[in-house]
Formats: sequence, structure tokens, C-alpha cells
Amino acid sequence: MQSWVDSIHARARTRLGSGRVASYIPALAQQDPERLGIAVYTNAGELYSAGDAGVPFSIQSIAKVLLLTLALRTHGEALWQRVGLNPSGMPFNSLAQLEAERGKPRNPFINAGAIVVTDRLVGSFATPDKHLQDVARRLSGNVSILIDAEVLASEWQHRSRNAAAAYLMKAFGNLDNEVDEVLRTYFSCCALSMSCSDLSVALNFLAADGHARATGERFVSPGMTRRINSIMSTCGLYDAAGDFAYRVGLPAKSGVGGGIVAVVPGRMTVCAWSPALDESGNSVAAQYALELFAEELDAHPQEA
Repeated sequence: MQSWVDSIHARARTRLGSGRVASYIPALAQQDPERLGIAVYTNAGELYSAGDAGVPFSIQSIAKVLLLTLALRTHGEALWQRVGLNPSGMPFNSLAQLEAERGKPRNPFINAGAIVVTDRLVGSFATPDKHLQDVARRLSGNVSILIDAEVLASEWQHRSRNAAAAYLMKAFGNLDNEVDEVLRTYFSCCALSMSCSDLSVALNFLAADGHARATGERFVSPGMTRRINSIMSTCGLYDAAGDFAYRVGLPAKSGVGGGIVAVVPGRMTVCAWSPALDESGNSVAAQYALELFAEELDAHPQEA
């Protein structure tokens, strides 16, 4: 398995130099586009990694998976009264669809949808961002995971478009709490800094019927696990979700920090990271690494 992961890393490096680092969040523009890491965590508790897999990065929209999971644990099916379940077919920060559909976002993985999910958590926890940080620490087994203050400040300073979406939803009655409080919490969660290794372990409950190996608990039910994975399959890579699903065929979630986490139900989780993005906001090299991984997956033992 380790030699396979090393091979994927080496071949995926050929895609470095393609794409551009996210610049609309200035703190992310400082990332080194030559970075590439990959980590695989099996349901047997084995971790394999290569390259920059241990380097923390801003997880950005990958946090939406944890936000959604916590909201479903807290609010259950009532959450879907506020946010939809369908692909948007639009950029992740689009406002046009939100206006046309009277403030109900298409799904929880576009920005507007994640802001609504965050609003639900703001109403349920005193400090939801710190709660999410604590959950990430417990699920990954890494107590040093932190919210990156520089990234948070940068996102807050350049919040205009997300604020526009939040105020639009507030006008339609789909946001209960104060916009600034919701946005600051949302940005804090997206500014969580984790490595490929951290993420592959933390999100392994999605490959293990809801069981979190690091804590020994059943974090969510098997049914909820299947539902979260299904939303990742249809909506996890923004308006490129269909293309990724065809090429890779695994539930996945990306972030503009350059990370992508994919789930092999019943077997393992894998996270790849490289900061340079394509036009849809997904990492070029990380996508290629996961494509190689999926193509060769069946050649590796079922117990892996």
C-alpha cells in the first residue's frame, strides 16, 4: 500500500504548474503551488502518506462536511426545510439562483447552503466554531488542530459576496441569527487548519458506517453516513461534481485551500492536497491523484 501511495504522489506531481492558487482570499494566495500531499487511512486503522501529507492547510469548504454532520446530529431531517439537496450547476458563490429560489440554497455544500447550516448551529451552540474545532481534534486524534487567525481575518475582510448571500437569505426569512455572527462563525470553521493525514482520519467515519476509530464511538448512524456520502457525490465539487463523479466515482468534498477528501465506503478515506486550482475552484493535482487512486483501487486488497 505504501508503495502505491508513493507512486500516485510521484505521478500526480506531473500536474504541478497547472492551475492557480486562490487569490480572492489574500491569505490563501501565499500558498506554495508546488506542494502536494496524499494520505490514505483504512478502516483497519492504518495510515499511509506521501509528500506534504503532514503539512497543515486551510480546509475551507471541506469544513462543510463537518458543519453538515453536526447540524444533522442536532436538527435531524428538519434541516432540509432550510436548504435543498440538489446540485446547483452554478459557481459555489453564485447569488442568481438564490434570488430566484427565494433564499433557499440548493444544497449545503455551496456557500449559501453552508451559511444556512452554520446559522442552525449558531442557534444551538454557544461557540459553534470552537465546538467544530474540538470535534475535528477528537475525530483526528490531533489535539493541536487550530483555526488559522490570519485566514479568518482575511476572509472577514473580504466577506462582501458571502454577506450579500446572507442578507438575501435573511430578507427571505431563512436566517435566524445576526448576519455578522453567522458569517464570523462560518469563516472560522473554514479557516480550520488540518493536514491530509488529519482529514483522512477525521472523516473516516464516512467510510466506516459512522464509526470513529480515534474516539471509539459511533459518531453518526449508518443511514446518516450514506446520506452525507450521497450529497458529497452529487454536490461535493461545486459545479464540477458531475465530471468528478464520472472520472473518479467516489463521494468527495473539495475546498479552495486545495484539499479534496474522498470516501471509499467500507474500506478507507483518502485526502489529497495541492493549492493550485482549476476554474471551478478544485485542486488540479489533487483531482488527478484521486483519479489515479480510483483507477487502481480494485487492484489492491479488499482489507486495505
